[in-house]
Amino acid sequence: MKKLFGTDGMRGEAGRFPLDAQTIQTTGRSLARHLAERAGSGRAPLILVGRDTRESGDWIERAFTDGARAAGAVCHSAGVITTPGVAFLTRTLPADAGVVVSASHNPYQDNGIKIFVPTGRKLDDAAERLIEADIHQARRAGESDESHAPESLVEIPPPGVEIGVDGRQSAASLQARYLDYLSEGVAAGLRLDGLRLVVDCANGAASQLAPALFTRLGAEVSAVNNMPDGRNINRDCGSLYVERLRDKVVAEKADLAVAFDGDADRALFLDARGHLVDGDATLWVMAKSFQARGELAGASVVATVMSNIGLELALKSLGIEMPRADVGDKYVLEELLRTGAALGGEQSGHIIFPSVSLAGDGMMTTLFLLRAMREAGASLEQLSAGFTRYPQILVNVRVGEKRPFQEVAEIDAEARRTETALAGEGRLLLRYSGTEPLARIMIEGRRQEEIERLAKNLASVIERMLGDGKQ
Repeated sequence: MKKLFGTDGMRGEAGRFPLDAQTIQTTGRSLARHLAERAGSGRAPLILVGRDTRESGDWIERAFTDGARAAGAVCHSAGVITTPGVAFLTRTLPADAGVVVSASHNPYQDNGIKIFVPTGRKLDDAAERLIEADIHQARRAGESDESHAPESLVEIPPPGVEIGVDGRQSAASLQARYLDYLSEGVAAGLRLDGLRLVVDCANGAASQLAPALFTRLGAEVSAVNNMPDGRNINRDCGSLYVERLRDKVVAEKADLAVAFDGDADRALFLDARGHLVDGDATLWVMAKSFQARGELAGASVVATVMSNIGLELALKSLGIEMPRADVGDKYVLEELLRTGAALGGEQSGHIIFPSVSLAGDGMMTTLFLLRAMREAGASLEQLSAGFTRYPQILVNVRVGEKRPFQEVAEIDAEARRTETALAGEGRLLLRYSGTEPLARIMIEGRRQEEIERLAKNLASVIERMLGDGKQ
Protein backbone atom coordinates (compact mmCIF):
# COMPACT_ATOMS: atom_id res chain seq x y z
CA MET A 1 0.00 0.00 0.00
CA LYS A 2 1.48 3.33 -1.11
CA LYS A 3 2.40 5.71 1.68
CA LEU A 4 0.56 9.01 1.19
CA PHE A 5 1.64 11.00 4.24
CA GLY A 6 5.22 12.25 4.33
CA THR A 7 7.05 14.16 7.06
CA ASP A 8 4.93 17.23 6.31
CA GLY A 9 1.49 15.81 5.60
CA MET A 10 -0.05 14.69 2.32
CA ARG A 11 1.05 16.72 -0.70
CA GLY A 12 0.65 16.64 -4.48
CA GLU A 13 -0.75 18.36 -7.53
CA ALA A 14 -4.18 19.83 -6.80
CA GLY A 15 -6.88 17.89 -8.66
CA ARG A 16 -4.88 14.67 -8.94
CA PHE A 17 -4.77 11.78 -6.49
CA PRO A 18 -4.40 12.10 -3.56
CA LEU A 19 -5.45 15.76 -3.89
CA ASP A 20 -8.56 15.05 -5.99
CA ALA A 21 -11.84 16.18 -4.43
CA GLN A 22 -13.32 12.79 -3.59
CA THR A 23 -10.12 11.51 -1.98
CA ILE A 24 -10.03 14.68 0.12
CA GLN A 25 -13.64 14.03 1.14
CA THR A 26 -12.60 10.51 2.12
CA THR A 27 -9.77 12.00 4.18
CA GLY A 28 -12.18 14.29 5.99
CA ARG A 29 -14.61 11.45 6.73
CA SER A 30 -11.80 9.18 7.90
CA LEU A 31 -10.25 11.75 10.23
CA ALA A 32 -13.63 12.67 11.73
CA ARG A 33 -14.50 9.02 12.31
CA HIS A 34 -11.18 8.24 14.00
CA LEU A 35 -11.40 11.39 16.14
CA ALA A 36 -14.91 10.42 17.23
CA GLU A 37 -13.64 6.98 18.25
CA ARG A 38 -10.89 8.58 20.31
CA ALA A 39 -13.21 11.15 21.90
CA GLY A 40 -15.85 8.60 22.91
CA SER A 41 -19.11 9.46 24.72
CA GLY A 42 -20.81 10.25 21.42
CA ARG A 43 -19.29 13.75 21.32
CA ALA A 44 -18.96 15.32 17.86
CA PRO A 45 -15.28 16.06 17.19
CA LEU A 46 -14.33 19.67 16.46
CA ILE A 47 -11.97 20.26 13.51
CA LEU A 48 -10.38 23.62 12.72
CA VAL A 49 -9.40 24.22 9.09
CA GLY A 50 -7.16 26.92 7.60
CA ARG A 51 -5.53 27.42 4.22
CA ASP A 52 -2.93 29.43 2.35
CA THR A 53 -3.63 31.55 -0.74
CA ARG A 54 -3.54 28.94 -3.54
CA GLU A 55 -6.48 29.04 -5.91
CA SER A 56 -7.21 25.39 -5.10
CA GLY A 57 -7.47 26.07 -1.37
CA ASP A 58 -11.17 26.97 -1.42
CA TRP A 59 -12.43 23.78 -3.05
CA ILE A 60 -10.03 21.56 -1.14
CA GLU A 61 -11.23 23.03 2.15
CA ARG A 62 -14.86 22.56 1.11
CA ALA A 63 -14.21 18.95 0.06
CA PHE A 64 -12.51 18.17 3.35
CA THR A 65 -15.19 19.76 5.52
CA ASP A 66 -17.96 18.10 3.48
CA GLY A 67 -16.39 14.72 4.22
CA ALA A 68 -15.76 15.52 7.89
CA ARG A 69 -19.30 16.77 8.43
CA ALA A 70 -20.71 13.66 6.79
CA ALA A 71 -19.00 11.68 9.56
CA GLY A 72 -20.48 13.91 12.26
CA ALA A 73 -17.69 16.45 12.87
CA VAL A 74 -18.16 20.15 13.58
CA CYS A 75 -15.83 22.29 11.43
CA HIS A 76 -14.59 25.83 11.98
CA SER A 77 -12.74 27.71 9.24
CA ALA A 78 -9.97 30.18 10.02
CA GLY A 79 -9.82 31.15 6.35
CA VAL A 80 -6.40 32.21 5.06
CA ILE A 81 -4.02 31.77 7.97
CA THR A 82 -0.52 30.45 8.59
CA THR A 83 0.24 26.84 9.47
CA PRO A 84 1.40 27.76 13.00
CA GLY A 85 -1.75 29.86 13.35
CA VAL A 86 -3.82 26.70 12.87
CA ALA A 87 -1.60 24.84 15.36
CA PHE A 88 -2.14 27.61 17.94
CA LEU A 89 -5.90 27.74 17.48
CA THR A 90 -6.19 23.95 17.60
CA ARG A 91 -4.47 23.99 20.98
CA THR A 92 -6.38 26.90 22.46
CA LEU A 93 -9.97 26.48 21.22
CA PRO A 94 -9.41 23.57 21.89
CA ALA A 95 -10.18 21.49 18.80
CA ASP A 96 -9.75 17.77 18.34
CA ALA A 97 -7.63 18.41 15.23
CA GLY A 98 -6.37 21.26 13.10
CA VAL A 99 -6.09 20.90 9.33
CA VAL A 100 -3.95 23.10 7.11
CA VAL A 101 -4.56 23.17 3.36
CA SER A 102 -1.13 24.19 2.08
CA ALA A 103 1.90 22.98 0.14
CA SER A 104 4.26 25.32 2.00
CA HIS A 105 7.04 26.50 -0.35
CA ASN A 106 5.81 24.54 -3.41
CA PRO A 107 4.38 26.30 -6.51
CA TYR A 108 0.68 27.14 -6.70
CA GLN A 109 -0.24 24.04 -8.74
CA ASP A 110 0.51 21.88 -5.69
CA ASN A 111 -1.39 21.71 -2.46
CA GLY A 112 -1.48 19.54 0.61
CA ILE A 113 -3.11 18.61 3.88
CA LYS A 114 -1.33 18.78 7.23
CA ILE A 115 -3.09 17.62 10.38
CA PHE A 116 -2.29 18.80 13.91
CA VAL A 117 -3.46 17.39 17.24
CA PRO A 118 -4.31 19.68 20.22
CA THR A 119 -0.77 19.64 21.59
CA GLY A 120 0.41 21.38 18.42
CA ARG A 121 2.21 18.28 17.16
CA LYS A 122 1.45 16.74 13.81
CA LEU A 123 -0.86 13.73 13.65
CA ASP A 124 0.89 10.55 14.73
CA ASP A 125 1.98 7.91 12.25
CA ALA A 126 -0.56 5.35 13.44
CA ALA A 127 -3.49 7.70 12.75
CA GLU A 128 -2.05 8.62 9.34
CA ARG A 129 -1.84 4.93 8.44
CA LEU A 130 -5.51 4.47 9.37
CA ILE A 131 -6.50 7.35 7.09
CA GLU A 132 -4.34 5.97 4.29
CA ALA A 133 -6.03 2.59 4.65
CA ASP A 134 -9.44 4.24 4.33
CA ILE A 135 -8.29 6.12 1.22
CA HIS A 136 -6.98 2.99 -0.47
CA GLN A 137 -10.12 1.07 0.43
CA ALA A 138 -12.25 3.83 -1.12
CA ARG A 139 -10.17 3.76 -4.31
CA ARG A 140 -10.50 -0.01 -4.58
CA ALA A 141 -14.24 0.47 -4.25
CA GLY A 142 -14.15 2.93 -7.13
CA GLU A 143 -15.15 5.94 -5.04
CA SER A 144 -12.22 8.13 -6.13
CA ASP A 145 -10.57 9.12 -9.38
CA GLU A 146 -7.83 11.42 -10.58
CA SER A 147 -10.10 14.01 -12.17
CA HIS A 148 -8.74 17.43 -12.99
CA ALA A 149 -12.26 18.86 -12.68
CA PRO A 150 -12.86 19.49 -8.97
CA GLU A 151 -15.65 21.92 -9.88
CA SER A 152 -17.81 18.98 -10.95
CA LEU A 153 -17.39 17.36 -7.57
CA VAL A 154 -17.29 20.26 -5.13
CA GLU A 155 -19.33 23.44 -5.23
CA ILE A 156 -16.98 26.43 -5.08
CA PRO A 157 -18.43 29.42 -3.21
CA PRO A 158 -18.25 32.94 -4.64
CA PRO A 159 -15.40 35.22 -3.47
CA GLY A 160 -15.83 36.56 0.04
CA VAL A 161 -18.18 33.81 1.24
CA GLU A 162 -16.88 31.87 4.24
CA ILE A 163 -16.71 28.12 3.68
CA GLY A 164 -16.64 25.09 5.91
CA VAL A 165 -17.92 26.93 8.98
CA ASP A 166 -20.16 25.50 11.68
CA GLY A 167 -20.82 27.66 14.73
CA ARG A 168 -20.41 31.34 15.37
CA GLN A 169 -16.67 32.01 15.28
CA SER A 170 -15.79 33.78 12.05
CA ALA A 171 -12.49 33.38 10.24
CA ALA A 172 -11.69 37.03 11.02
CA SER A 173 -12.18 36.50 14.76
CA LEU A 174 -9.95 33.42 14.73
CA GLN A 175 -7.21 35.28 12.84
CA ALA A 176 -7.50 38.18 15.30
CA ARG A 177 -7.11 35.74 18.18
CA TYR A 178 -3.85 34.47 16.71
CA LEU A 179 -2.52 38.00 16.12
CA ASP A 180 -3.41 38.97 19.69
CA TYR A 181 -1.49 35.95 20.95
CA LEU A 182 1.62 36.93 19.01
CA SER A 183 1.51 40.64 19.85
CA GLU A 184 0.37 40.42 23.48
CA GLY A 185 1.70 37.00 24.51
CA VAL A 186 4.85 36.15 22.57
CA ALA A 187 5.87 39.80 22.12
CA ALA A 188 4.74 40.90 25.59
CA GLY A 189 6.52 44.18 26.39
CA LEU A 190 8.37 44.29 23.08
CA ARG A 191 8.19 47.57 21.16
CA LEU A 192 9.63 48.03 17.69
CA ASP A 193 9.38 51.81 17.43
CA GLY A 194 12.19 53.21 15.31
CA LEU A 195 12.85 49.89 13.54
CA ARG A 196 12.40 49.70 9.79
CA LEU A 197 11.50 46.27 8.45
CA VAL A 198 11.09 44.86 4.95
CA VAL A 199 8.62 41.97 5.08
CA ASP A 200 8.40 39.53 2.14
CA CYS A 201 5.14 37.62 2.54
CA ALA A 202 5.69 35.25 -0.42
CA ASN A 203 2.16 36.13 -1.59
CA GLY A 204 1.11 33.53 0.93
CA ALA A 205 -0.65 33.06 4.23
CA ALA A 206 1.26 35.86 6.00
CA SER A 207 0.30 38.51 3.43
CA GLN A 208 -2.15 40.30 5.74
CA LEU A 209 -1.06 38.96 9.11
CA ALA A 210 2.67 39.77 9.17
CA PRO A 211 2.49 43.47 8.19
CA ALA A 212 -0.36 43.94 10.68
CA LEU A 213 1.63 42.30 13.49
CA PHE A 214 4.84 44.30 13.13
CA THR A 215 2.99 47.56 12.49
CA ARG A 216 0.97 46.99 15.68
CA LEU A 217 4.25 46.73 17.61
CA GLY A 218 5.47 50.08 16.27
CA ALA A 219 7.78 49.09 13.41
CA GLU A 220 7.87 50.94 10.11
CA VAL A 221 6.96 48.14 7.70
CA SER A 222 7.60 47.93 3.98
CA ALA A 223 5.61 44.90 2.84
CA VAL A 224 6.39 43.20 -0.47
CA ASN A 225 4.83 40.23 -2.23
CA ASN A 226 1.68 40.65 -0.15
CA MET A 227 -0.86 40.72 -2.98
CA PRO A 228 -1.79 37.07 -3.56
CA ASP A 229 -3.83 36.21 -6.64
CA GLY A 230 -4.08 32.45 -6.14
CA ARG A 231 -1.21 31.70 -8.49
CA ASN A 232 1.70 33.87 -7.40
CA ILE A 233 2.40 32.20 -4.04
CA ASN A 234 6.18 31.56 -3.73
CA ARG A 235 6.73 32.76 -7.31
CA ASP A 236 10.19 34.39 -7.34
CA CYS A 237 9.61 35.61 -3.80
CA GLY A 238 9.71 34.60 -0.17
CA SER A 239 12.23 32.42 1.61
CA LEU A 240 13.30 30.59 -1.57
CA TYR A 241 14.38 33.84 -3.27
CA VAL A 242 15.85 36.01 -0.53
CA GLU A 243 18.53 37.38 -2.87
CA ARG A 244 15.82 39.55 -4.44
CA LEU A 245 15.49 41.41 -1.13
CA ARG A 246 19.09 42.63 -0.93
CA ASP A 247 18.62 45.77 -3.01
CA LYS A 248 15.35 46.49 -1.22
CA VAL A 249 16.92 46.37 2.25
CA VAL A 250 19.68 48.76 1.25
CA ALA A 251 17.40 51.09 -0.69
CA GLU A 252 14.91 51.27 2.19
CA LYS A 253 17.71 51.73 4.72
CA ALA A 254 15.96 49.02 6.68
CA ASP A 255 17.29 47.41 9.85
CA LEU A 256 16.52 43.98 8.46
CA ALA A 257 14.33 42.03 6.06
CA VAL A 258 12.37 38.89 6.79
CA ALA A 259 11.19 36.44 4.13
CA PHE A 260 8.45 33.90 4.83
CA ASP A 261 7.41 30.90 2.79
CA GLY A 262 3.88 30.22 1.58
CA ASP A 263 2.48 29.04 4.92
CA ALA A 264 4.86 31.14 7.07
CA ASP A 265 6.18 28.34 9.25
CA ARG A 266 9.72 29.37 8.34
CA ALA A 267 11.58 32.67 8.14
CA LEU A 268 14.93 33.75 6.71
CA PHE A 269 16.51 37.13 7.31
CA LEU A 270 18.80 39.71 5.72
CA ASP A 271 20.70 42.21 7.84
CA ALA A 272 20.94 45.92 7.01
CA ARG A 273 23.76 45.28 4.53
CA GLY A 274 21.83 42.53 2.74
CA HIS A 275 23.76 39.60 4.21
CA LEU A 276 21.76 36.39 4.58
CA VAL A 277 20.96 35.17 8.08
CA ASP A 278 19.67 31.64 7.50
CA GLY A 279 18.31 29.14 9.98
CA ASP A 280 21.77 28.17 11.22
CA ALA A 281 22.71 31.81 11.86
CA THR A 282 19.34 32.40 13.53
CA LEU A 283 20.01 29.49 15.87
CA TRP A 284 23.37 31.06 16.71
CA VAL A 285 21.80 34.41 17.57
CA MET A 286 19.02 32.84 19.60
CA ALA A 287 21.36 30.46 21.45
CA LYS A 288 23.44 33.40 22.67
CA SER A 289 20.31 35.31 23.66
CA PHE A 290 18.84 32.37 25.57
CA GLN A 291 22.16 31.66 27.26
CA ALA A 292 22.49 35.30 28.38
CA ARG A 293 19.03 35.08 29.98
CA GLY A 294 19.78 31.72 31.60
CA GLU A 295 17.06 30.04 29.54
CA LEU A 296 19.10 27.61 27.44
CA ALA A 297 17.85 24.35 28.94
CA GLY A 298 20.40 21.58 28.91
CA ALA A 299 23.03 23.85 27.33
CA SER A 300 22.12 22.40 23.95
CA VAL A 301 20.62 23.46 20.63
CA VAL A 302 19.06 20.91 18.27
CA ALA A 303 19.98 21.21 14.59
CA THR A 304 19.92 18.76 11.67
CA VAL A 305 22.44 16.67 9.79
CA MET A 306 22.53 19.44 7.15
CA SER A 307 23.42 22.25 9.57
CA ASN A 308 26.85 23.70 8.92
CA ILE A 309 29.71 22.47 11.07
CA GLY A 310 30.62 26.11 11.63
CA LEU A 311 27.51 26.40 13.80
CA GLU A 312 28.47 23.33 15.80
CA LEU A 313 31.98 24.69 16.46
CA ALA A 314 30.71 28.17 17.31
CA LEU A 315 28.22 26.76 19.82
CA LYS A 316 30.89 24.47 21.26
CA SER A 317 33.06 27.52 21.97
CA LEU A 318 30.26 28.70 24.29
CA GLY A 319 29.90 25.31 25.97
CA ILE A 320 26.74 24.48 24.03
CA GLU A 321 26.21 21.03 22.56
CA MET A 322 24.47 20.55 19.21
CA PRO A 323 22.69 17.19 18.81
CA ARG A 324 21.65 16.60 15.19
CA ALA A 325 18.30 15.28 13.98
CA ASP A 326 17.28 14.06 10.54
CA VAL A 327 16.12 16.74 8.10
CA GLY A 328 12.51 17.76 8.79
CA ASP A 329 10.95 19.87 11.53
CA LYS A 330 9.10 16.74 12.70
CA TYR A 331 12.44 15.14 13.61
CA VAL A 332 13.81 18.34 15.14
CA LEU A 333 10.78 18.43 17.43
CA GLU A 334 11.22 14.78 18.39
CA GLU A 335 14.83 15.50 19.41
CA LEU A 336 13.81 18.64 21.30
CA LEU A 337 11.27 16.70 23.32
CA ARG A 338 13.71 13.83 23.89
CA THR A 339 16.54 16.07 25.13
CA GLY A 340 14.54 18.83 26.80
CA ALA A 341 16.43 21.48 24.80
CA ALA A 342 14.88 24.95 24.56
CA LEU A 343 15.74 25.68 20.95
CA GLY A 344 16.07 23.86 17.66
CA GLY A 345 15.71 24.28 13.93
CA GLU A 346 16.86 23.87 10.36
CA GLN A 347 18.93 25.84 7.85
CA SER A 348 15.74 26.47 5.90
CA GLY A 349 14.41 28.72 8.67
CA HIS A 350 12.14 26.34 10.60
CA ILE A 351 12.88 27.32 14.20
CA ILE A 352 11.05 25.76 17.15
CA PHE A 353 10.78 27.17 20.69
CA PRO A 354 9.13 24.21 22.45
CA SER A 355 8.36 26.09 25.67
CA VAL A 356 6.06 28.34 23.62
CA SER A 357 4.95 26.25 20.65
CA LEU A 358 5.65 22.82 19.20
CA ALA A 359 5.20 24.15 15.66
CA GLY A 360 7.71 26.21 13.71
CA ASP A 361 6.36 29.75 13.33
CA GLY A 362 8.08 32.31 11.10
CA MET A 363 6.40 35.32 12.71
CA MET A 364 7.22 34.02 16.19
CA THR A 365 10.84 33.48 15.17
CA THR A 366 10.99 37.07 13.93
CA LEU A 367 9.66 38.33 17.27
CA PHE A 368 12.26 36.34 19.20
CA LEU A 369 15.01 37.67 16.93
CA LEU A 370 13.84 41.26 17.28
CA ARG A 371 13.67 40.90 21.06
CA ALA A 372 17.26 39.64 21.06
CA MET A 373 18.30 42.74 19.09
CA ARG A 374 16.46 45.06 21.47
CA GLU A 375 17.84 43.43 24.61
CA ALA A 376 21.41 43.46 23.28
CA GLY A 377 21.11 46.95 21.78
CA ALA A 378 22.80 45.53 18.70
CA SER A 379 22.11 45.14 15.00
CA LEU A 380 21.41 41.79 13.38
CA GLU A 381 24.81 41.97 11.69
CA GLN A 382 26.52 42.37 15.06
CA LEU A 383 24.54 39.56 16.67
CA SER A 384 25.22 37.08 13.87
CA ALA A 385 28.99 37.69 14.03
CA GLY A 386 31.14 34.92 15.46
CA PHE A 387 29.60 32.13 13.42
CA THR A 388 31.87 31.26 10.49
CA ARG A 389 30.21 29.18 7.82
CA TYR A 390 32.50 26.43 6.53
CA PRO A 391 32.76 25.64 2.81
CA GLN A 392 30.52 22.78 1.76
CA ILE A 393 30.39 20.53 -1.28
CA LEU A 394 27.60 18.20 -2.38
CA VAL A 395 28.24 15.38 -4.89
CA ASN A 396 25.74 12.82 -6.21
CA VAL A 397 26.80 9.45 -7.60
CA ARG A 398 24.36 7.23 -9.53
CA VAL A 399 24.30 3.72 -8.12
CA GLY A 400 22.95 0.40 -9.32
CA GLU A 401 22.20 -0.81 -5.79
CA LYS A 402 21.94 0.71 -2.33
CA ARG A 403 24.10 -1.56 -0.21
CA PRO A 404 24.98 -0.22 3.26
CA PHE A 405 28.22 1.72 2.81
CA GLN A 406 29.90 0.06 5.77
CA GLU A 407 29.37 -3.35 4.15
CA VAL A 408 31.48 -2.37 1.14
CA ALA A 409 35.04 -2.53 2.45
CA GLU A 410 36.54 -0.15 -0.13
CA ILE A 411 33.88 2.53 0.47
CA ASP A 412 34.05 2.14 4.24
CA ALA A 413 37.85 2.51 4.17
CA GLU A 414 37.72 5.63 1.97
CA ALA A 415 35.04 7.18 4.18
CA ARG A 416 37.23 6.58 7.22
CA ARG A 417 40.24 8.16 5.46
CA THR A 418 38.06 11.16 4.63
CA GLU A 419 36.95 11.61 8.24
CA THR A 420 40.55 11.29 9.44
CA ALA A 421 41.66 13.97 6.97
CA LEU A 422 38.98 16.33 8.28
CA ALA A 423 40.31 15.75 11.81
CA GLY A 424 37.59 17.45 13.80
CA GLU A 425 37.56 20.55 11.58
CA GLY A 426 35.05 19.24 9.09
CA ARG A 427 32.60 16.44 8.58
CA LEU A 428 31.33 13.90 6.10
CA LEU A 429 27.68 13.00 5.59
CA LEU A 430 27.22 9.99 3.33
CA ARG A 431 23.71 8.74 2.59
CA TYR A 432 21.42 7.46 -0.14
CA SER A 433 18.63 9.50 -1.69
CA GLY A 434 15.22 8.33 -0.55
CA THR A 435 13.66 8.84 -3.99
CA GLU A 436 16.44 8.42 -6.58
CA PRO A 437 19.22 5.88 -7.29
CA LEU A 438 21.85 8.23 -5.89
CA ALA A 439 24.55 8.17 -3.23
CA ARG A 440 24.86 11.63 -1.75
CA ILE A 441 28.21 12.91 -0.48
CA MET A 442 28.30 16.07 1.62
CA ILE A 443 31.63 17.30 2.98
CA GLU A 444 32.37 20.42 4.99
CA GLY A 445 35.82 21.70 5.92
CA ARG A 446 37.97 24.78 6.29
CA ARG A 447 39.46 24.71 2.76
CA GLN A 448 37.40 24.43 -0.42
CA GLU A 449 40.13 22.75 -2.43
CA GLU A 450 40.59 20.05 0.21
CA ILE A 451 36.93 19.11 0.47
CA GLU A 452 36.64 19.03 -3.33
CA ARG A 453 39.56 16.59 -3.49
CA LEU A 454 38.13 14.40 -0.72
CA ALA A 455 34.68 14.35 -2.33
CA LYS A 456 36.13 13.44 -5.72
CA ASN A 457 38.10 10.55 -4.25
CA LEU A 458 35.13 9.14 -2.35
CA ALA A 459 32.80 9.55 -5.34
CA SER A 460 35.28 7.63 -7.50
CA VAL A 461 35.30 4.70 -5.08
CA ILE A 462 31.50 4.61 -4.81
CA GLU A 463 31.12 4.73 -8.60
CA ARG A 464 33.62 1.90 -9.04
CA MET A 465 31.97 -0.32 -6.43
CA LEU A 466 28.27 0.49 -6.79
CA GLY A 467 27.89 2.58 -9.94
CA ASP A 468 25.23 1.74 -12.49
CA GLY A 469 27.54 2.35 -15.45
CA LYS A 470 25.56 5.38 -16.64
CA GLN A 471 27.88 8.11 -15.36
